[in-house]
Amino acid sequence: MEHGVTSRSALPDNPAAEWEAWEADDGGPLSTHRNAPQPELSCLHGVFGDVARAGSDGSETNAYAIAANLMSYLSCAIGRGPYLPVGNTWHHTRMFLLHVGRSGRGRKGDAVSLVIRLDHALRELNAAFAPQVHRGGLSSREGLVALMHDGYRQGRLEVPSIADKRLWVVESEFANVLHQSRRDGNTLSAALRDCWDGVSLKPATKNNRLYATDPHVCLSGAISPIELLSLVQHRELTNGFANRFLIIWAERSQVVPFPRETPQAIVTALAQRLLDILQFVHANWHDTMDRLRVELSPKAQWRYAQLYRGELNEDSGSPLVAALLERRAPMLLRIALLFALADLQLCIDVPHIEAAMAWVRYTTASVKYIFTSAAENERTAQVIETAQRILTFLQERGAGSRRDITVDCFKRHVSKARIDEALEHLLGSSPPKIQVQLVSRPRECPGTPTKIYCLT
Repeated sequence: MEHGVTSRSALPDNPAAEWEAWEADDGGPLSTHRNAPQPELSCLHGVFGDVARAGSDGSETNAYAIAANLMSYLSCAIGRGPYLPVGNTWHHTRMFLLHVGRSGRGRKGDAVSLVIRLDHALRELNAAFAPQVHRGGLSSREGLVALMHDGYRQGRLEVPSIADKRLWVVESEFANVLHQSRRDGNTLSAALRDCWDGVSLKPATKNNRLYATDPHVCLSGAISPIELLSLVQHRELTNGFANRFLIIWAERSQVVPFPRETPQAIVTALAQRLLDILQFVHANWHDTMDRLRVELSPKAQWRYAQLYRGELNEDSGSPLVAALLERRAPMLLRIALLFALADLQLCIDVPHIEAAMAWVRYTTASVKYIFTSAAENERTAQVIETAQRILTFLQERGAGSRRDITVDCFKRHVSKARIDEALEHLLGSSPPKIQVQLVSRPRECPGTPTKIYCLT
């Protein structure tokens, strides 16, 4: 559908054509078959798993979609009190979720319904711990700032500031955000990027006096694959907007003509567990930030370092997929932080890292499933396999010319184009895995220098 390891990086002219064909006949022009993303059971960690199972029991709602929406909600409710220092960056639990599923099958609205009920039950228990919830749709940066402003003067009237900067945005029609972002002069997507980073929102124009200092905004969005691929511009795929979202593919898990309602007693009991978590982190202390320092245990540090040097930075083979997954590492840390706090701990341990990594694997599989075709996935896998064989060959030989690679490594059984793609892939890795050296020919054999490939 889009591209693999070639230099093309823009979406095709009609990126939604394959999904439209699939929705029309449940098949579509896929050159090879593939399974939908299958999340690991460890995603359903602690209270998130308990809520997910309660909501999916006797219904069509996907348990993992319920868990993801609760993660977004609770990451907002916790606020900016707990923080995880990594270098000079202090991470909070802010999380953006984008639930992708076909119309009528994604059960995207149902996935957030139980979380809304939990929010109502939490307010009945103690409203001070519940965040502000906005479900009306976002249209502009100014409208977003107005929901958590620092106060302003309107004529002679002084409008007081909103002290609680926790804001959970529910965008059941995330296509609206993408529509607004395409309008000339609209800076909504830039404002949302700042919110994920926790940056204060300042006026975009001189005449606007609305500020929002230290916002804590989290978002749950839902969209169909056709809308996503039709509306998302290449600029938004590569400017850091899309890769701030935990993108998951989730559709109904079973067919139930008469879904069962989650009993109110269970909802109240689960809301009490959420309140226990929010009391543990003092989420109602809006005037003090960064008061609870969270650390990784030595074993968790070792496990994270292992993942960071390997799976978190492994080559995707596709520039587009790589751009969409660029923030896997900080996303893992934020989810692990959330899981630790939900377990009433100020220390992240290995189970939190493993559960967070399961979500990273889920979003990785979902991004590849949504944004690349089955044929491209197969082709990308072939190029990566070819690149790995070249690396192994160079490790054994130390260095080799193009002819050495073609003849000695592949016995002339791999095409020139495939080898070129694999070499380009290795040279373009970050950091590069190989380098090219030019070796001059002997004086008695004039000609262009020979290219020798070796490990960096």
